[in-house]
This record gives sequence, structure tokens and C-alpha cells, in this order.
Amino acid sequence: MLGRTASNLFWMGRYMERAENVARLTEVGHRLSITPDVGSGYREDWQATLATAGCPDPKAAGLDKLNAETVQRYLFFDRKNPSSVASCLEAARTNGRSVRTALTRDVWEALNAAWIEFGAFKPNDVRPDQLPELLDWVRQKTSLFRGAVQGTLLHDGGYRFLQLGNFIERADNTARILDTRYSVLLPTTEAAGGERGMHQWETMLRSVSAHRSYRHIYKDRYRPGLVAEFLILRKEMPRSLRYSHDHVRRALVRLADITGGGEASLALAQETSTQLRTLDVPAILRLGLHEFLTDMLRQTARIADTAAADYHFN
Repeated sequence: MLGRTASNLFWMGRYMERAENVARLTEVGHRLSITPDVGSGYREDWQATLATAGCPDPKAAGLDKLNAETVQRYLFFDRKNPSSVASCLEAARTNGRSVRTALTRDVWEALNAAWIEFGAFKPNDVRPDQLPELLDWVRQKTSLFRGAVQGTLLHDGGYRFLQLGNFIERADNTARILDTRYSVLLPTTEAAGGERGMHQWETMLRSVSAHRSYRHIYKDRYRPGLVAEFLILRKEMPRSLRYSHDHVRRALVRLADITGGGEASLALAQETSTQLRTLDVPAILRLGLHEFLTDMLRQTARIADTAAADYHFN
């Protein structure tokens, strides 16, 4: 497979996953903005949402006012924001068009329809009461794309590059969510107790659609150690760091079998996957939660960059 084709499939997977992640983050911000008594105020919650979405400096992005309207417009429609839903769907479709012959009809139509139909939404037409409908639409379209990939695409090298991009992006997103709000996962902080802490833990779980599955597993109140374990180490949780990196490793194992190469990126992926299988929450807290998450973000980016070099993406 040509490096350019591999790159297109990898980034198509990343951008579709990112579009869904940004929609989930926006939904959490929306829930917080309509919930009274959320602690230190809406501005902090919207700023945390932006930071998780890769915008730590709102003023640099032209966001002088942080409110529901400006942030939602930026995260959904701003073409200058490379991580907006609009930008992600366009980039995914562009990458897909470049490898059209490697896709099934179902995958291409799911990708193309999402891009076309999103163009019908206009920022001024989406009122606050219509936002949940738009958020549901994004989740449905990305789920349709994922289902078409799983159910119709040949599980060959192209499929593995697409999966690699998908789970690299998912691991990055989960680590960013945790790192943005990591203080409420530290049992020694004041934020970890009381209504504010409970609200923040639920917010983190909702951002990865995990609040109900958390209760199913632990049958307990939200507790910082259990929330950390669930989002970092649970192998059954589809958006945990362990689950995501296990799938990154599996994709690279299969690509190494198919191509006979990729040793460097596979070695990094195996190292990260092993680390997540052998650690527990007390060990992570001893390392420092923020430091651990920062290292996870670096390792995820390093795996992606090394895979790009191994498989000649550029």
C-alpha cells in the first residue's frame, strides 16, 4: 500500500473520531451551562471544554466572550478551527475521496452524506433548544460511519490504518479530558468532595458516554479512584486509555504482519499497552496523575509520528 493511501485512511479515521469527540464535549458544556449552581461558574466550564478540545487560549482563537453561543459556534462551525465538527467532516471526506477505490459504497456514502447534510446546518439557525438535536445527529452519523467500516470494509491493511487513526484519536481525547479536570480525581483536594466534585466526575463520565456503565460496573457513588480506574485502566470500557491503546497495538501488530515492517511504532505501542496493563491507580497517583497523563499524551503522539515514519505517510 502506498504511504499516501495509508495516511489518508489513518486521518479519515482520526477526523471522524474527533468530530464525535468534539460533539460530546459540546454536549457536556451545554449541560453545564443550563445547570444551576455548578460551582465556580459557566466561564470556567466553557474554558475547560475549549482546553480539552485543543484550544487552551480562547483569546488567541478570537473568543473574547465565553458563552454558550460563541463556544458552540467555534466548536461546530468555525472553519478556522481545525478541530471543529465542520472542519473534521470536511477533512475526513477529503481524505476519503482520495482513497475512494479503497472504500466500500456503504463507507463512502456514510462519509459523504455526513459532510453534505452538515452543510445544511447554519450557525444562526441552531438555537439553544435545537443543539441537542444537532449533537444527536453528529453521534448518529459517526456511528453509521463506524458501522459501515466494521460491517462492509475488508479487514486488510487499509482497515488497520483506519482503526489505528481512530484509536490514536480516542486515546488522545480521553487523556485530554482527564488532564483538563484531573484535580477532581485527586482525593486530597477540596474539589474531590461535595457537590462540585460529584458534578465534575459525572461530567467527565458523560463526556465519554460512560456514566451509566460506571454505575453498572461499580454500583457505587462517583468516587475519584474508581473514576480514574474506569477511564484509564478498565479493559472493558471502550473509551478508556487501556482499551484504546490495546487497539492501537493490535492494529500495528496486524500491519507488521501484513507489511513486514513497522517495528519502531509497534515497539512503542507494546510498551504503552504493557504499562497500562500493569499499573494500578495507587501507582499512577504516586507517579503524579497530571504527570502520568502528560506522558500518555506524549506517548500517543509519539506512536502516531513513528507510525507515520514507518509507513511513509509523507
